[in-house]
Amino acid sequence: MSQSEEKITVFYDGACPSCIKDRQNYEKMAGKAGEDVCWFDITGQDAELRDLGIDPHKAMTELHVRNEHQKILSELDAYILLMKRVPRMKPLAWLIGLPFIRPILSSLYRRMVNKRLKQSGRL
Repeated sequence: MSQSEEKITVFYDGACPSCIKDRQNYEKMAGKAGEDVCWFDITGQDAELRDLGIDPHKAMTELHVRNEHQKILSELDAYILLMKRVPRMKPLAWLIGLPFIRPILSSLYRRMVNKRLKQSGRL
């Protein structure tokens, strides 16, 4: 079985309109590759997240993905894994992984998520 045929699980915030839109956009771009992604809505799933070794607060503030080897990746590592599975997104995955770009994007990502959570009264 090739990597693109192996299932991964994306833990996303189903109570977040932006997160739902991101999921829909990914599924459109991924096409057939998107069929190999299971989506797990973290809303109200604190106990299940803890059982998987994911801190529920971190799940709200960082994207988490369980890869085909059952390893949990978070934040930019999770995005890079998702992007690498879509041929036209592979160059972007490479770009955001560069050492001089990664810390800047990570900081921007955290600020954006915290702003979204504060605006929705969920932080």
